Amino acid sequence: MSGGVEWALHCCVVLTSIEEPVPATKLAELHDVSASYLAKQLQALSRAGLVRSVQGKAGGYVLTREPASITVLDVVEAVDGPGQAFTCTEIRQRGPLATPAESCTAPCPIARAMAGADAAWREALRAVSITDLVQDVVSASGPPAMARIGAWLTTPEA
Repeated sequence: MSGGVEWALHCCVVLTSIEEPVPATKLAELHDVSASYLAKQLQALSRAGLVRSVQGKAGGYVLTREPASITVLDVVEAVDGPGQAFTCTEIRQRGPLATPAESCTAPCPIARAMAGADAAWREALRAVSITDLVQDVVSASGPPAMARIGAWLTTPEA
C-alpha cells in the first residue's frame, strides 16, 4: 500500500472537522507533506468521487458524502486502485520441474492463500468508515482534537 493512502485518509478525517472547503496547501501544511504530493492524492480522491474541488478564493476540498458512508477501502482503492495485492505469475509452470499448463486447472495453494488474505483485508477495510476513524481520533487525542484541527484549518493564512 502506498504512503499516499495514509495522507488521503488523514485528509478525509480532517475534512470532517469543518463545513467549508480547505485548500490543498493548507492540508499539506497541516500534515507537513509536499503540496504537489498531496495534490495527487486529493485528485485521486476527487476522481473516485470522495471529495470535490471547490473553485475560487474560498475554494478547496470538501467531502462529497457523509463520512459514515466513506470506507477506508474506498480511500485505498481511490489512491492505489482496486487491483489485488498479490498477482500470481504461475511459478509452478517454470523451471526444470515445471507443471504443464494443462495440469494447472485450479489456482495453486499460494495463490488461494493470498486471495483469501486479500479478501479478508478488503473486508476489514470495508468495515471501517471515516466516521469510525474520527471517533478513534477523539478517543485517542481527546474531544478537543477535532475542534483544534477545524480551528487551525479555518485560520486565514498570513
